[in-house]
Amino acid sequence: VGEAVPGRMFLQYGTTMFMIAPTAAPISVPGMWTTVGTRPGQACVAGGTATSGAITEWLRRLVHGDWATMLQEAEVSGPGANGLLMLPYFAGERTPIADPYARGVVAGLTVRHTRGDLYRAALEATAYAVRHNLETLEGAGVEVRELVGAGGGLRGSLWPTIVSDVTGLPQTVPSTTVGACYGSAFLAAGLVTDVDIANWNPPAGIIRPDPEAHRAYEAGYRDYRDLYDATAAVVHRLARRTVPQH
Repeated sequence: VGEAVPGRMFLQYGTTMFMIAPTAAPISVPGMWTTVGTRPGQACVAGGTATSGAITEWLRRLVHGDWATMLQEAEVSGPGANGLLMLPYFAGERTPIADPYARGVVAGLTVRHTRGDLYRAALEATAYAVRHNLETLEGAGVEVRELVGAGGGLRGSLWPTIVSDVTGLPQTVPSTTVGACYGSAFLAAGLVTDVDIANWNPPAGIIRPDPEAHRAYEAGYRDYRDLYDATAAVVHRLARRTVPQH
């Protein structure tokens, strides 16, 4: 779908989340990784979360749920998850905070909250993490105008829809969503420079952000950023009690 173009960011929905933003020239972005692209001379800035789908799978096992029902419940919950806010740092965090002692936090819990609220909060937490990486890129002068999704998280529309609503960016969904192995096969065959990228995996659709939902997520994102700062000292102490010191 032509994601290897400046202005677009590839977003892999999987057990963890992986982001790649092509740039016109190599650039150093604090808290993120500089790497090479798929074409000679191409540069990229990359980032990733330590968990994403891993959290939703953990929650599904914990509550003995099934994906279809939990997705329906999360959709009913609506933007903001009825006042729940989660930090998705269940295994530390990679970019942009690079904090191995970060941990998951769920704030705002009451006895009225449901499984759907928790699942919605987990999906929103990963979307806030994407936005945090995007703001880090923008702070270094890397403009991202569009997302290109891939991975198992695209099997349902709710997760990528939340990501587009939180970031305010349109998101292309390709025809073949198992992106890593599909792209690797083309790279291994040496076809990437010879094939029109837009044709070998054409778009199947575009998710456009809902302006009202985007506005609703503004406060949630600011609280998300504040929550890490407010809880980091306590969370680090808790983590050090359970992680062997070297």
